[in-house]
Amino acid sequence: MASIEIITKEDLMAFKADLLNEFKLLLQPNAVAHKEWIKSRDVRKLLGISPGTLQNLRISGEISFTKVGGTLFYSSSDIHRLLNGGKDVDNAAF
Repeated sequence: MASIEIITKEDLMAFKADLLNEFKLLLQPNAVAHKEWIKSRDVRKLLGISPGTLQNLRISGEISFTKVGGTLFYSSSDIHRLLNGGKDVDNAAF
């Protein structure tokens, strides 16, 4: 015979809070920022800029990048610096 477990309202509220926290972690743009190298699409989304603006950042040397095949990857430390108004920061702060 199977045992019966009763779920209380408090159990459901705790589950809801845990579930919402997990979704928030997944949806945060900073989740991408924990990588050492980030693809162009993710950089544009993170900074809220157009492809042309990203190209200008590359040309001006404000952001370092590496091209592998046809894909451009950008240094996460440069992205963090841009997000903080040019200040050098520790990546662990994100």
